[in-house]
Amino acid sequence: MSFLDYSIAIAFSMIVFALGLSFSKSGGNVKSFFAAGGSVPWWISGLSLFMSFFSVGTFVVWGSIAYNSGFVAVVIQTTMSIAGFIVGFYIAPKWNKTRALTAAEFIADRLGVKTQNFYTFIFLLISIFGSGAFLYPVGKMLEVTAGVPLELAICVLGLLIILYTAAGGLWAVLITDVLQFVVLTAAVLIVVPLVFFEVGGVSHFINAAPENFFALSNDEYDCFFMVAFGFYNMVFIGGSWAYVQRYTSVSTPKDAKKVGLLFGSLYLIAPLIWMLPPMLYRVINPDLASTDAEGAYMMVSQLVVPDGFMGLILAAMVFATASSVNTTLNIAAGVFTNDVYKVYRKNITNKETMRVARIITVIFGLVTIWVALSVKSLGGIVEVVFSLSAITGAALFLPPLWAMFSKVQTGKTVMVATLVSLLINAFFKFLAPTWLDFSLGRSPEMLVGVLVPVVLLLIFELVGRYSGTVSGEYTLYQKLWRNKHQDATEEEVADGATANSFARKILATGVIAIGLLLLGLGLWADKGTGIICTIAVITLGCATIVYPRKNALARDHS
Repeated sequence: MSFLDYSIAIAFSMIVFALGLSFSKSGGNVKSFFAAGGSVPWWISGLSLFMSFFSVGTFVVWGSIAYNSGFVAVVIQTTMSIAGFIVGFYIAPKWNKTRALTAAEFIADRLGVKTQNFYTFIFLLISIFGSGAFLYPVGKMLEVTAGVPLELAICVLGLLIILYTAAGGLWAVLITDVLQFVVLTAAVLIVVPLVFFEVGGVSHFINAAPENFFALSNDEYDCFFMVAFGFYNMVFIGGSWAYVQRYTSVSTPKDAKKVGLLFGSLYLIAPLIWMLPPMLYRVINPDLASTDAEGAYMMVSQLVVPDGFMGLILAAMVFATASSVNTTLNIAAGVFTNDVYKVYRKNITNKETMRVARIITVIFGLVTIWVALSVKSLGGIVEVVFSLSAITGAALFLPPLWAMFSKVQTGKTVMVATLVSLLINAFFKFLAPTWLDFSLGRSPEMLVGVLVPVVLLLIFELVGRYSGTVSGEYTLYQKLWRNKHQDATEEEVADGATANSFARKILATGVIAIGLLLLGLGLWADKGTGIICTIAVITLGCATIVYPRKNALARDHS
Protein backbone atom coordinates (compact mmCIF):
# COMPACT_ATOMS: atom_id res chain seq x y z
CA MET A 1 0.00 0.00 0.00
CA SER A 2 1.15 3.52 -0.83
CA PHE A 3 1.20 6.65 1.30
CA LEU A 4 -2.02 7.77 -0.42
CA ASP A 5 -3.68 4.45 0.49
CA TYR A 6 -2.79 4.90 4.15
CA SER A 7 -3.97 8.52 4.06
CA ILE A 8 -7.34 7.59 2.56
CA ALA A 9 -7.77 4.71 5.04
CA ILE A 10 -7.11 7.02 7.98
CA ALA A 11 -9.39 9.72 6.55
CA PHE A 12 -12.33 7.32 6.09
CA SER A 13 -11.75 5.79 9.52
CA MET A 14 -11.86 9.21 11.12
CA ILE A 15 -15.09 10.05 9.26
CA VAL A 16 -16.79 6.90 10.57
CA PHE A 17 -15.37 7.34 14.05
CA ALA A 18 -16.39 11.01 14.27
CA LEU A 19 -19.91 10.35 12.99
CA GLY A 20 -20.29 7.52 15.49
CA LEU A 21 -19.19 9.77 18.35
CA SER A 22 -21.63 12.48 17.23
CA PHE A 23 -24.42 10.41 18.81
CA SER A 24 -22.84 10.62 22.28
CA LYS A 25 -25.61 12.96 23.47
CA SER A 26 -28.48 11.14 21.79
CA GLY A 27 -28.62 8.23 24.24
CA GLY A 28 -30.51 10.04 26.98
CA ASN A 29 -32.39 6.96 28.17
CA VAL A 30 -32.20 3.19 27.91
CA LYS A 31 -34.76 2.96 25.09
CA SER A 32 -32.81 5.52 23.08
CA PHE A 33 -29.43 3.88 23.75
CA PHE A 34 -30.49 0.27 23.04
CA ALA A 35 -33.52 0.68 20.73
CA ALA A 36 -32.86 4.10 19.13
CA GLY A 37 -36.14 5.36 20.58
CA GLY A 38 -38.19 2.67 18.79
CA SER A 39 -38.68 4.85 15.69
CA VAL A 40 -35.84 3.88 13.33
CA PRO A 41 -36.72 4.12 9.60
CA TRP A 42 -37.20 0.59 8.31
CA TRP A 43 -34.63 0.99 5.51
CA ILE A 44 -31.92 2.06 7.95
CA SER A 45 -32.68 -0.90 10.20
CA GLY A 46 -32.76 -3.26 7.20
CA LEU A 47 -29.44 -2.07 5.81
CA SER A 48 -27.89 -2.33 9.28
CA LEU A 49 -29.21 -5.88 9.63
CA PHE A 50 -27.70 -6.74 6.25
CA MET A 51 -24.31 -5.28 7.13
CA SER A 52 -24.24 -6.79 10.61
CA PHE A 53 -25.02 -10.24 9.23
CA PHE A 54 -23.21 -9.85 5.93
CA SER A 55 -19.95 -8.80 7.50
CA VAL A 56 -19.59 -11.76 9.83
CA GLY A 57 -16.35 -12.88 8.26
CA THR A 58 -17.64 -12.29 4.72
CA PHE A 59 -14.31 -11.13 3.38
CA VAL A 60 -12.33 -13.81 5.21
CA VAL A 61 -14.66 -16.79 5.75
CA TRP A 62 -16.68 -16.63 2.54
CA GLY A 63 -13.79 -15.21 0.55
CA SER A 64 -11.75 -18.26 1.52
CA ILE A 65 -14.57 -20.64 0.57
CA ALA A 66 -15.15 -18.82 -2.73
CA TYR A 67 -11.44 -19.07 -3.59
CA ASN A 68 -11.18 -22.77 -2.69
CA SER A 69 -14.61 -24.08 -3.68
CA GLY A 70 -15.99 -21.54 -6.15
CA PHE A 71 -19.72 -21.07 -6.76
CA VAL A 72 -20.61 -23.14 -3.70
CA ALA A 73 -19.93 -20.03 -1.61
CA VAL A 74 -22.65 -18.18 -3.55
CA VAL A 75 -25.18 -21.02 -3.15
CA ILE A 76 -24.58 -21.27 0.61
CA GLN A 77 -25.24 -17.56 1.05
CA THR A 78 -28.37 -17.68 -1.11
CA THR A 79 -29.96 -19.78 1.64
CA MET A 80 -29.69 -16.61 3.77
CA SER A 81 -31.97 -14.82 1.30
CA ILE A 82 -34.67 -17.47 1.67
CA ALA A 83 -34.27 -17.27 5.44
CA GLY A 84 -34.60 -13.48 5.31
CA PHE A 85 -37.89 -13.63 3.40
CA ILE A 86 -39.34 -16.13 5.89
CA VAL A 87 -38.26 -13.92 8.78
CA GLY A 88 -39.75 -10.85 7.08
CA PHE A 89 -43.15 -12.42 6.51
CA TYR A 90 -43.59 -14.29 9.80
CA ILE A 91 -41.02 -13.64 12.53
CA ALA A 92 -40.00 -9.96 12.42
CA PRO A 93 -43.58 -8.60 12.75
CA LYS A 94 -44.18 -10.97 15.67
CA TRP A 95 -41.14 -9.59 17.50
CA ASN A 96 -42.32 -6.04 16.98
CA LYS A 97 -45.73 -6.85 18.42
CA THR A 98 -44.13 -7.99 21.69
CA ARG A 99 -42.98 -4.37 22.27
CA ALA A 100 -40.09 -5.76 24.33
CA LEU A 101 -36.87 -3.75 24.48
CA THR A 102 -34.72 -6.91 24.23
CA ALA A 103 -35.31 -10.59 23.51
CA ALA A 104 -34.40 -11.28 27.14
CA GLU A 105 -37.27 -9.05 28.27
CA PHE A 106 -39.69 -11.08 26.13
CA ILE A 107 -38.34 -14.33 27.59
CA ALA A 108 -38.91 -13.03 31.12
CA ASP A 109 -42.48 -12.00 30.28
CA ARG A 110 -43.40 -15.16 28.36
CA LEU A 111 -41.37 -17.88 30.10
CA GLY A 112 -40.43 -16.48 33.50
CA VAL A 113 -37.47 -14.83 35.18
CA LYS A 114 -35.65 -18.13 35.87
CA THR A 115 -35.77 -18.97 32.17
CA GLN A 116 -34.52 -15.48 31.36
CA ASN A 117 -31.58 -15.88 33.74
CA PHE A 118 -30.70 -19.22 32.13
CA TYR A 119 -30.66 -17.79 28.59
CA THR A 120 -29.02 -14.53 29.60
CA PHE A 121 -26.04 -16.35 31.08
CA ILE A 122 -25.57 -18.52 27.98
CA PHE A 123 -26.15 -15.61 25.59
CA LEU A 124 -23.64 -13.31 27.24
CA LEU A 125 -21.01 -16.06 27.31
CA ILE A 126 -21.50 -17.09 23.69
CA SER A 127 -22.02 -13.58 22.27
CA ILE A 128 -18.77 -12.26 23.71
CA PHE A 129 -16.93 -15.29 22.34
CA GLY A 130 -18.66 -14.84 18.98
CA SER A 131 -17.85 -11.14 18.73
CA GLY A 132 -14.22 -12.01 19.42
CA ALA A 133 -14.32 -14.45 16.51
CA PHE A 134 -15.71 -11.67 14.32
CA LEU A 135 -13.07 -9.14 15.39
CA TYR A 136 -10.33 -11.51 14.26
CA PRO A 137 -11.04 -11.05 10.50
CA VAL A 138 -10.62 -7.31 10.92
CA GLY A 139 -7.09 -7.78 12.20
CA LYS A 140 -6.45 -10.40 9.52
CA MET A 141 -7.33 -7.97 6.74
CA LEU A 142 -4.97 -5.34 8.10
CA GLU A 143 -2.22 -7.92 8.47
CA VAL A 144 -2.58 -9.07 4.86
CA THR A 145 -2.85 -5.66 3.22
CA ALA A 146 -0.99 -3.18 5.40
CA GLY A 147 1.50 -5.41 7.18
CA VAL A 148 0.18 -4.38 10.60
CA PRO A 149 0.85 -7.10 13.21
CA LEU A 150 -2.33 -9.08 13.86
CA GLU A 151 -2.32 -8.51 17.61
CA LEU A 152 -1.80 -4.74 17.27
CA ALA A 153 -4.57 -4.44 14.67
CA ILE A 154 -7.05 -6.31 16.87
CA CYS A 155 -6.28 -4.17 19.92
CA VAL A 156 -6.40 -0.77 18.19
CA LEU A 157 -9.55 -1.47 16.19
CA GLY A 158 -11.22 -3.10 19.15
CA LEU A 159 -10.68 0.03 21.22
CA LEU A 160 -12.07 2.29 18.45
CA ILE A 161 -15.21 0.15 18.19
CA ILE A 162 -15.65 0.21 21.96
CA LEU A 163 -15.39 4.00 22.08
CA TYR A 164 -18.05 4.91 19.51
CA THR A 165 -20.40 2.07 20.53
CA ALA A 166 -20.21 3.07 24.20
CA ALA A 167 -20.68 6.73 23.29
CA GLY A 168 -23.49 6.58 20.74
CA GLY A 169 -25.42 3.39 21.43
CA LEU A 170 -27.62 1.79 18.77
CA TRP A 171 -27.86 4.95 16.63
CA ALA A 172 -24.06 4.98 16.27
CA VAL A 173 -24.17 1.31 15.26
CA LEU A 174 -27.00 1.83 12.74
CA ILE A 175 -25.59 4.88 10.98
CA THR A 176 -22.03 3.54 10.69
CA ASP A 177 -23.49 0.30 9.29
CA VAL A 178 -25.35 2.20 6.56
CA LEU A 179 -22.25 4.24 5.67
CA GLN A 180 -20.30 1.00 5.33
CA PHE A 181 -23.01 -0.36 3.04
CA VAL A 182 -22.73 2.72 0.81
CA VAL A 183 -18.97 2.66 0.45
CA LEU A 184 -18.68 -1.12 0.06
CA THR A 185 -21.41 -1.22 -2.57
CA ALA A 186 -19.59 1.51 -4.45
CA ALA A 187 -16.27 -0.29 -4.05
CA VAL A 188 -17.46 -3.68 -5.32
CA LEU A 189 -19.14 -2.10 -8.35
CA ILE A 190 -15.73 -0.68 -9.21
CA VAL A 191 -13.56 -3.69 -8.29
CA VAL A 192 -15.50 -6.41 -10.15
CA PRO A 193 -15.10 -4.99 -13.69
CA LEU A 194 -11.42 -4.21 -13.01
CA VAL A 195 -10.80 -7.82 -11.93
CA PHE A 196 -12.59 -9.17 -15.01
CA PHE A 197 -10.35 -6.95 -17.13
CA GLU A 198 -7.29 -8.37 -15.33
CA VAL A 199 -8.45 -11.95 -15.93
CA GLY A 200 -9.17 -11.38 -19.60
CA GLY A 201 -12.96 -11.40 -19.64
CA VAL A 202 -15.81 -13.67 -18.64
CA SER A 203 -15.11 -16.42 -21.16
CA HIS A 204 -11.46 -16.73 -20.14
CA PHE A 205 -12.48 -16.92 -16.47
CA ILE A 206 -14.94 -19.74 -17.17
CA ASN A 207 -12.45 -21.69 -19.29
CA ALA A 208 -9.53 -21.26 -16.88
CA ALA A 209 -11.45 -22.05 -13.68
CA PRO A 210 -10.75 -25.39 -11.94
CA GLU A 211 -12.96 -28.40 -12.57
CA ASN A 212 -16.30 -28.28 -10.71
CA PHE A 213 -15.61 -24.65 -9.73
CA PHE A 214 -19.18 -23.74 -10.70
CA ALA A 215 -20.85 -26.74 -9.08
CA LEU A 216 -23.77 -26.00 -6.77
CA SER A 217 -22.44 -28.26 -3.99
CA ASN A 218 -19.46 -30.45 -3.11
CA ASP A 219 -18.52 -33.17 -0.64
CA GLU A 220 -17.97 -30.71 2.24
CA TYR A 221 -20.95 -28.47 1.52
CA ASP A 222 -23.60 -30.87 0.20
CA CYS A 223 -27.38 -30.50 -0.16
CA PHE A 224 -28.02 -31.60 3.43
CA PHE A 225 -25.66 -28.89 4.64
CA MET A 226 -27.48 -26.30 2.52
CA VAL A 227 -30.89 -27.21 3.97
CA ALA A 228 -29.60 -27.32 7.54
CA PHE A 229 -27.62 -24.11 7.09
CA GLY A 230 -30.65 -22.35 5.60
CA PHE A 231 -32.83 -23.41 8.52
CA TYR A 232 -30.12 -22.38 10.94
CA ASN A 233 -29.96 -18.94 9.31
CA MET A 234 -33.73 -18.54 9.58
CA VAL A 235 -33.45 -19.23 13.31
CA PHE A 236 -30.37 -17.03 13.68
CA ILE A 237 -31.74 -14.05 11.70
CA GLY A 238 -35.11 -14.37 13.40
CA GLY A 239 -33.97 -15.23 16.91
CA SER A 240 -30.51 -13.81 17.53
CA TRP A 241 -30.88 -11.22 20.24
CA ALA A 242 -28.69 -8.75 18.36
CA TYR A 243 -30.86 -8.98 15.24
CA VAL A 244 -34.12 -8.85 17.20
CA GLN A 245 -33.10 -5.23 17.93
CA ARG A 246 -33.62 -4.44 14.25
CA TYR A 247 -37.27 -5.55 14.42
CA THR A 248 -38.13 -3.98 17.77
CA SER A 249 -36.45 -0.62 17.06
CA VAL A 250 -38.85 0.24 14.21
CA SER A 251 -42.32 1.67 14.85
CA THR A 252 -44.74 -0.94 13.53
CA PRO A 253 -44.98 -4.65 12.62
CA LYS A 254 -45.35 -3.53 8.99
CA ASP A 255 -41.96 -1.78 9.20
CA ALA A 256 -40.43 -4.85 10.86
CA LYS A 257 -41.68 -6.94 7.94
CA LYS A 258 -39.96 -4.55 5.51
CA VAL A 259 -36.70 -4.93 7.45
CA GLY A 260 -36.71 -8.70 6.86
CA LEU A 261 -37.78 -8.41 3.23
CA LEU A 262 -35.05 -5.85 2.49
CA PHE A 263 -32.49 -8.21 4.00
CA GLY A 264 -33.77 -11.13 1.88
CA SER A 265 -33.76 -9.04 -1.30
CA LEU A 266 -30.19 -7.86 -0.77
CA TYR A 267 -28.96 -11.39 -0.11
CA LEU A 268 -30.65 -12.57 -3.29
CA ILE A 269 -28.37 -10.29 -5.31
CA ALA A 270 -25.26 -9.64 -3.25
CA PRO A 271 -23.60 -13.09 -2.90
CA LEU A 272 -22.75 -13.45 -6.60
CA ILE A 273 -21.37 -9.91 -6.87
CA TRP A 274 -19.40 -10.07 -3.63
CA MET A 275 -17.93 -13.53 -4.21
CA LEU A 276 -16.69 -12.82 -7.74
CA PRO A 277 -13.36 -11.16 -6.75
CA PRO A 278 -11.96 -14.13 -4.74
CA MET A 279 -13.33 -16.56 -7.34
CA LEU A 280 -11.59 -14.61 -10.09
CA TYR A 281 -8.39 -14.52 -8.06
CA ARG A 282 -8.31 -18.34 -8.16
CA VAL A 283 -7.61 -18.03 -11.91
CA ILE A 284 -5.05 -15.27 -11.41
CA ASN A 285 -3.19 -17.00 -8.56
CA PRO A 286 -4.22 -20.65 -8.16
CA ASP A 287 -1.50 -21.63 -5.70
CA LEU A 288 -2.58 -20.07 -2.40
CA ALA A 289 -2.38 -22.35 0.62
CA SER A 290 -5.62 -23.06 2.47
CA THR A 291 -4.87 -20.67 5.32
CA ASP A 292 -3.57 -17.95 2.96
CA ALA A 293 -6.89 -18.10 1.08
CA GLU A 294 -8.41 -16.17 3.98
CA GLY A 295 -6.68 -13.12 2.50
CA ALA A 296 -7.76 -13.72 -1.12
CA TYR A 297 -10.28 -10.88 -1.12
CA MET A 298 -7.73 -8.27 -0.15
CA MET A 299 -5.02 -9.69 -2.41
CA VAL A 300 -7.14 -9.40 -5.54
CA SER A 301 -8.23 -5.89 -4.59
CA GLN A 302 -4.59 -4.84 -4.16
CA LEU A 303 -3.83 -6.18 -7.62
CA VAL A 304 -6.38 -4.23 -9.66
CA VAL A 305 -7.39 -0.96 -7.98
CA PRO A 306 -5.70 2.40 -8.62
CA ASP A 307 -3.46 4.15 -6.13
CA GLY A 308 -5.37 5.35 -3.07
CA PHE A 309 -8.46 3.20 -3.67
CA MET A 310 -7.06 0.27 -1.70
CA GLY A 311 -6.98 2.42 1.40
CA LEU A 312 -10.69 3.18 1.05
CA ILE A 313 -11.58 -0.48 0.46
CA LEU A 314 -9.48 -1.59 3.40
CA ALA A 315 -10.98 0.93 5.81
CA ALA A 316 -14.53 0.19 4.62
CA MET A 317 -14.07 -3.58 4.93
CA VAL A 318 -12.52 -3.18 8.35
CA PHE A 319 -15.44 -1.17 9.69
CA ALA A 320 -18.00 -3.32 7.89
CA THR A 321 -16.62 -6.47 9.44
CA ALA A 322 -16.47 -4.64 12.74
CA SER A 323 -20.22 -3.90 12.51
CA SER A 324 -20.88 -7.42 13.77
CA VAL A 325 -18.79 -6.60 16.81
CA ASN A 326 -20.45 -3.29 17.64
CA THR A 327 -23.90 -4.84 17.15
CA THR A 328 -23.08 -7.64 19.58
CA LEU A 329 -21.52 -5.29 22.11
CA ASN A 330 -24.58 -3.05 22.08
CA ILE A 331 -27.11 -5.83 22.61
CA ALA A 332 -24.96 -7.66 25.19
CA ALA A 333 -24.65 -4.45 27.20
CA GLY A 334 -28.37 -3.86 26.74
CA VAL A 335 -29.27 -7.29 28.06
CA PHE A 336 -27.00 -6.92 31.08
CA THR A 337 -28.21 -3.40 31.89
CA ASN A 338 -31.93 -3.82 31.21
CA ASP A 339 -32.45 -7.45 32.20
CA VAL A 340 -29.83 -8.10 34.88
CA TYR A 341 -28.66 -4.92 36.56
CA LYS A 342 -32.03 -3.14 36.66
CA VAL A 343 -33.75 -6.27 37.96
CA TYR A 344 -31.48 -6.65 40.97
CA ARG A 345 -30.99 -2.95 41.69
CA LYS A 346 -34.38 -1.36 42.23
CA ASN A 347 -35.23 2.34 41.84
CA ILE A 348 -32.18 3.00 39.68
CA THR A 349 -31.99 6.49 38.17
CA ASN A 350 -31.76 7.07 34.44
CA LYS A 351 -28.33 8.67 34.87
CA GLU A 352 -26.99 5.63 36.72
CA THR A 353 -28.52 3.29 34.12
CA MET A 354 -26.76 5.06 31.27
CA ARG A 355 -23.46 5.07 33.16
CA VAL A 356 -23.73 1.32 33.73
CA ALA A 357 -24.66 0.75 30.07
CA ARG A 358 -21.51 2.48 28.85
CA ILE A 359 -19.23 0.85 31.44
CA ILE A 360 -20.54 -2.61 30.57
CA THR A 361 -20.03 -1.91 26.86
CA VAL A 362 -16.37 -1.15 27.58
CA ILE A 363 -15.90 -4.25 29.76
CA PHE A 364 -17.51 -6.57 27.20
CA GLY A 365 -15.42 -4.93 24.48
CA LEU A 366 -12.18 -5.63 26.31
CA VAL A 367 -13.17 -9.28 26.76
CA THR A 368 -13.95 -9.41 23.02
CA ILE A 369 -10.44 -8.21 22.22
CA TRP A 370 -8.97 -10.95 24.42
CA VAL A 371 -11.07 -13.60 22.65
CA ALA A 372 -10.05 -12.30 19.21
CA LEU A 373 -6.39 -12.63 20.17
CA SER A 374 -7.05 -16.32 20.93
CA VAL A 375 -8.85 -17.25 17.68
CA LYS A 376 -5.72 -18.28 15.81
CA SER A 377 -4.95 -20.99 18.37
CA LEU A 378 -8.48 -22.40 17.92
CA GLY A 379 -7.96 -23.53 14.32
CA GLY A 380 -8.69 -20.44 12.26
CA ILE A 381 -11.74 -18.30 11.69
CA VAL A 382 -13.65 -20.67 9.36
CA GLU A 383 -13.51 -23.47 11.92
CA VAL A 384 -14.49 -21.17 14.77
CA VAL A 385 -17.47 -19.57 12.99
CA PHE A 386 -18.99 -22.78 11.62
CA SER A 387 -18.46 -24.80 14.80
CA LEU A 388 -19.85 -22.02 16.97
CA SER A 389 -22.88 -21.80 14.66
CA ALA A 390 -23.50 -25.55 14.58
CA ILE A 391 -23.16 -26.04 18.34
CA THR A 392 -25.04 -23.04 19.71
CA GLY A 393 -27.17 -21.35 17.04
CA ALA A 394 -30.38 -23.38 16.85
CA ALA A 395 -30.02 -24.68 20.41
CA LEU A 396 -29.93 -21.17 21.88
CA PHE A 397 -32.28 -19.18 19.65
CA LEU A 398 -34.92 -21.65 18.41
CA PRO A 399 -36.65 -22.58 21.73
CA PRO A 400 -37.58 -18.99 22.76
CA LEU A 401 -38.52 -18.24 19.14
CA TRP A 402 -40.78 -21.30 19.08
CA ALA A 403 -42.42 -20.16 22.33
CA MET A 404 -43.36 -16.86 20.68
CA PHE A 405 -45.72 -18.82 18.40
CA SER A 406 -46.77 -21.54 20.85
CA LYS A 407 -49.41 -21.62 23.59
CA VAL A 408 -48.11 -24.82 25.20
CA GLN A 409 -44.35 -24.36 25.57
CA THR A 410 -43.13 -23.52 29.07
CA GLY A 411 -39.92 -22.28 30.61
CA LYS A 412 -39.00 -25.86 31.51
CA THR A 413 -39.57 -27.27 28.02
CA VAL A 414 -37.51 -24.63 26.25
CA MET A 415 -34.66 -24.86 28.79
CA VAL A 416 -34.59 -28.65 28.46
CA ALA A 417 -34.50 -28.36 24.65
CA THR A 418 -31.61 -25.90 24.79
CA LEU A 419 -29.59 -27.73 27.44
CA VAL A 420 -29.94 -31.20 25.87
CA SER A 421 -29.10 -29.81 22.42
CA LEU A 422 -25.98 -28.03 23.68
CA LEU A 423 -24.79 -31.15 25.51
CA ILE A 424 -25.32 -33.42 22.48
CA ASN A 425 -23.65 -30.96 20.10
CA ALA A 426 -20.72 -30.42 22.46
CA PHE A 427 -20.28 -34.18 22.89
CA PHE A 428 -19.95 -34.78 19.15
CA LYS A 429 -17.65 -31.79 18.74
CA PHE A 430 -15.26 -32.19 21.67
CA LEU A 431 -15.57 -35.67 23.25
CA ALA A 432 -16.52 -38.10 20.48
CA PRO A 433 -13.24 -37.59 18.52
CA THR A 434 -11.23 -38.57 21.62
CA TRP A 435 -13.46 -41.15 23.29
CA LEU A 436 -14.92 -42.84 20.20
CA ASP A 437 -12.38 -41.89 17.54
CA PHE A 438 -15.31 -40.44 15.62
CA SER A 439 -16.01 -36.91 14.42
CA LEU A 440 -18.78 -35.34 12.36
CA GLY A 441 -18.10 -33.68 9.04
CA ARG A 442 -19.32 -30.19 8.21
CA SER A 443 -22.74 -31.29 6.93
CA PRO A 444 -23.59 -33.83 9.69
CA GLU A 445 -22.41 -31.37 12.34
CA MET A 446 -24.80 -28.72 11.05
CA LEU A 447 -27.65 -31.25 10.70
CA VAL A 448 -27.26 -32.48 14.29
CA GLY A 449 -27.11 -28.91 15.55
CA VAL A 450 -30.42 -28.11 13.85
CA LEU A 451 -32.38 -31.36 14.17
CA VAL A 452 -31.90 -32.04 17.89
CA PRO A 453 -33.70 -28.90 19.17
CA VAL A 454 -36.37 -29.22 16.45
CA VAL A 455 -37.19 -32.81 17.43
CA LEU A 456 -37.27 -32.01 21.16
CA LEU A 457 -39.49 -28.97 20.73
CA LEU A 458 -41.79 -30.84 18.36
CA ILE A 459 -42.25 -33.60 20.94
CA PHE A 460 -43.08 -31.07 23.67
CA GLU A 461 -45.48 -29.28 21.30
CA LEU A 462 -47.36 -32.44 20.32
CA VAL A 463 -47.63 -33.64 23.92
CA GLY A 464 -48.93 -30.24 25.02
CA ARG A 465 -51.49 -30.01 22.23
CA TYR A 466 -52.61 -33.61 22.79
CA SER A 467 -53.33 -32.80 26.43
CA GLY A 468 -55.45 -29.86 25.27
CA THR A 469 -54.12 -27.46 27.90
CA VAL A 470 -52.72 -23.97 27.39
CA SER A 471 -49.56 -23.14 29.32
CA GLY A 472 -50.22 -21.06 32.43
CA GLU A 473 -47.18 -18.99 31.51
CA TYR A 474 -48.79 -18.13 28.18
CA THR A 475 -51.99 -17.00 29.89
CA LEU A 476 -50.04 -14.80 32.31
CA TYR A 477 -48.06 -13.36 29.38
CA GLN A 478 -51.24 -12.32 27.59
CA LYS A 479 -52.42 -10.43 30.68
CA LEU A 480 -48.99 -8.90 31.26
CA TRP A 481 -48.72 -7.76 27.65
CA ARG A 482 -52.06 -5.96 27.79
CA ASN A 483 -51.15 -4.22 31.05
CA LYS A 484 -47.50 -3.48 30.32
CA HIS A 485 -47.39 -2.20 26.76
CA GLN A 486 -49.25 1.06 26.79
CA ASP A 487 -48.59 3.97 24.45
CA ALA A 488 -45.13 5.50 24.62
CA THR A 489 -44.68 8.57 26.79
CA GLU A 490 -44.64 11.99 25.13
CA GLU A 491 -40.98 12.33 26.12
CA GLU A 492 -40.04 9.07 24.37
CA VAL A 493 -41.97 10.04 21.21
CA ALA A 494 -40.32 13.46 21.05
CA ASP A 495 -36.88 12.01 21.75
CA GLY A 496 -37.34 9.39 19.02
CA ALA A 497 -38.45 11.92 16.41
CA THR A 498 -35.56 14.28 17.21
CA ALA A 499 -33.00 11.45 17.12
CA ASN A 500 -34.44 10.20 13.82
CA SER A 501 -34.04 13.58 12.12
CA PHE A 502 -30.57 14.09 13.58
CA ALA A 503 -29.49 10.62 12.46
CA ARG A 504 -30.55 11.26 8.87
CA LYS A 505 -28.59 14.52 8.82
CA ILE A 506 -25.50 12.71 10.08
CA LEU A 507 -26.02 9.94 7.53
CA ALA A 508 -26.38 12.44 4.68
CA THR A 509 -23.19 14.16 5.81
CA GLY A 510 -21.35 10.85 5.77
CA VAL A 511 -22.66 9.93 2.31
CA ILE A 512 -21.52 13.33 0.95
CA ALA A 513 -18.06 12.79 2.45
CA ILE A 514 -17.85 9.34 0.85
CA GLY A 515 -19.03 10.70 -2.51
CA LEU A 516 -16.42 13.47 -2.49
CA LEU A 517 -13.73 10.99 -1.46
CA LEU A 518 -14.66 8.72 -4.37
CA LEU A 519 -14.76 11.66 -6.79
CA GLY A 520 -11.30 12.80 -5.74
CA LEU A 521 -9.93 9.27 -6.13
CA GLY A 522 -11.56 8.94 -9.55
CA LEU A 523 -10.04 12.13 -10.84
CA TRP A 524 -6.63 11.11 -9.46
CA ALA A 525 -6.77 7.49 -10.68
CA ASP A 526 -4.61 6.20 -13.50
CA LYS A 527 -7.25 3.59 -14.44
CA GLY A 528 -10.98 3.12 -14.00
CA THR A 529 -11.54 6.90 -13.87
CA GLY A 530 -14.88 6.79 -15.69
CA ILE A 531 -16.53 4.16 -13.55
CA ILE A 532 -15.17 5.59 -10.27
CA CYS A 533 -16.44 9.10 -11.06
CA THR A 534 -19.83 7.75 -12.15
CA ILE A 535 -20.26 5.84 -8.88
CA ALA A 536 -19.12 8.97 -6.98
CA VAL A 537 -21.82 11.13 -8.62
CA ILE A 538 -24.50 8.51 -7.88
CA THR A 539 -23.34 8.41 -4.26
CA LEU A 540 -23.60 12.19 -3.94
CA GLY A 541 -27.10 11.99 -5.39
CA CYS A 542 -28.09 9.49 -2.68
CA ALA A 543 -27.24 12.09 -0.03
CA THR A 544 -30.08 14.32 -1.24
CA ILE A 545 -32.52 11.42 -0.78
CA VAL A 546 -31.27 10.61 2.72
CA TYR A 547 -31.36 14.17 4.10
CA PRO A 548 -34.54 14.69 6.18
CA ARG A 549 -37.26 16.93 4.80
CA LYS A 550 -40.64 17.96 6.09
CA ASN A 551 -42.84 14.90 6.69
CA ALA A 552 -39.81 12.62 6.10
CA LEU A 553 -40.62 10.54 9.16
CA ALA A 554 -44.13 9.90 7.91
CA ARG A 555 -42.77 8.69 4.58
CA ASP A 556 -40.31 6.38 6.36
CA HIS A 557 -43.13 4.54 8.09
CA SER A 558 -45.58 4.48 5.18
